[in-house]
Amino acid sequence: MPGKMDLGRLLRKLSPYTIKKGLLYLKHYGPREFWVRLQERFEPEDIPYDDWFRKGCPSEEERSAQRRKKWKNPSIFSIVVPAYHTDPVYLGEMIDSVLSQTYPYWELCLANASPSDEKMREVLDRYAGKESRIKVRDLPENEGISENTNAAIEMAEGEWICFLDHDDLLACDALYEMAQAAAGNPDADMIYTDEDKVTSDLSEHFQPHFKPDFNLDLLRSNNYICHFLAVRRITADEAGYLSSDYDGAQDYDFIFRCAEKARQIVHIPKILYHWRTHPASTADNPASKAYAYEAGRRAIMAHLERYGTRGIVTQTKDHGFYRVQYPLREKSLITIIIPNKDNVKLLAGCLEGLRLAGTYDHYEILIVENNSTEPETFAYYQTLDADPKIRVITYPHPFNYSAINNFAVSHARGDYLLFLNNDVTAIDSGWLEEMLGVCQRPEVAAVGAKLLYPDNTIQHAGIVVGMGGVAGAMFVGMDGRYGGYLHKANLMQDMSAVTGACMMVEKKAFLEAGGFTEELAVAFNDVDLCLKISREDKLIVYDPFAILHHAESKTRGAEDTPEKVRRFQSEIEYMRSHWTDILRKGDPFYNPNLSLKKWNYNLRPHE
Repeated sequence: MPGKMDLGRLLRKLSPYTIKKGLLYLKHYGPREFWVRLQERFEPEDIPYDDWFRKGCPSEEERSAQRRKKWKNPSIFSIVVPAYHTDPVYLGEMIDSVLSQTYPYWELCLANASPSDEKMREVLDRYAGKESRIKVRDLPENEGISENTNAAIEMAEGEWICFLDHDDLLACDALYEMAQAAAGNPDADMIYTDEDKVTSDLSEHFQPHFKPDFNLDLLRSNNYICHFLAVRRITADEAGYLSSDYDGAQDYDFIFRCAEKARQIVHIPKILYHWRTHPASTADNPASKAYAYEAGRRAIMAHLERYGTRGIVTQTKDHGFYRVQYPLREKSLITIIIPNKDNVKLLAGCLEGLRLAGTYDHYEILIVENNSTEPETFAYYQTLDADPKIRVITYPHPFNYSAINNFAVSHARGDYLLFLNNDVTAIDSGWLEEMLGVCQRPEVAAVGAKLLYPDNTIQHAGIVVGMGGVAGAMFVGMDGRYGGYLHKANLMQDMSAVTGACMMVEKKAFLEAGGFTEELAVAFNDVDLCLKISREDKLIVYDPFAILHHAESKTRGAEDTPEKVRRFQSEIEYMRSHWTDILRKGDPFYNPNLSLKKWNYNLRPHE
């Protein structure tokens, strides 16, 4: 559970500017939601990020080794910067960060949209006069961020186009790591890195953004790629450069168009870009560019249209974050599979929740009776006979979650399967249609819901492989009102796995994957299924807009007997032996800089 807000940290950060910014957010969110976000923002860090960052910077010995490296056919990186009335100090520090690169094959292309600014002119002339790799082009007038950036791109002669804002900074090894990634991935057409924010005086690094590998649904929720980005020149040429139609979100639109063309998109999980914060920057004050969020919404809509996908895009209350709703392609039959042993009250609540599915009623329910002993259970089953949507089938063998559900699928008539625990109950209507709309997308095979405990803390917000040793759900126990790290509990995104407690799967994909693995009687069978499906290049989506309650393990009880412990250990060994690669390399939808011992995106200590 979250701890108390660090009031000392909050007070240290108060200034006239932050107070003004806080009042803007208070007006935007309202008192109740503002207080929730304030508490979440200032919770204490287990590992202070600024210290962690400084300890992880390359040593002088490492930097020297990078500079001495001999490159065969080195890539040339053209760093493009649109500059307009830039603070001379910030401008000089930005250029210094490029000059400090340990990789030598670069050029810096600066498009100056304010040539009459004498202070800027002095800085640009001084650096360009001393370094031939620095190119400066004066623009006749300021044509906006997109056209100014395009003017810088026109100057570029390198194989790769890299994007740097006029007041931000590169880590000294940013281009070295880019070059390594390009050399190791010859099909790569886009490369991006992790990033953080830095105070205007460069005294403190904070709010690191540790990103997953390419994540289509997360990109449709937020421009998580952002900085530092390199695009192969031929890909940029094919996709088209920045469009002034999306000024404010021009990079978001450009990233979508390049991603649609790219053969391979590579992520470098290292902090290689520092986004400077000051009152005018969107890094510190998202409300300063409110127009940009509508441009971002339109960029997503344009991407969906090119993708051939129908969707309704709306802004969430969190600036720069979006929700995409996917209308149904057709009214497909869903088979809802509910294993059950006694506990009629739970089962009745689960069935009542299905009646909250809203207007969507094209489903059948298979209740799989498994070793019930209470007479009232069978009496309740008889009351269900009058409902043509419900069938009770019997699995008369010892409990095995995988075998029970495989047995049920053999009786299923639907094209989509919803695996549902009998202790899961709906909170609001529309959740079934929400999940089906996502699952009907051709690139998707499975969808998992956001599950809350009865006290409205989170039980499931997606699963990370490797968490806790094998796999674990994210944000367990966190207040369900919280969004968590970069709002991830509230964002639709692709993940390696979701829980089988409420998981919709395309039946065709389920059968092609071989169904549930029956050696996994209780644990990890849902994770194993998701990983098998993923091998066919299908997506597993976490959908936080389908929210249900889950009274976990109420029917089967805790894993507290010697027999259950032995069984659990054998299931751990199965996963470790069958999924060695992802456990060794790390979950591609997580980040190796983050802890595998805690569910809330805490930092992993340096080894």
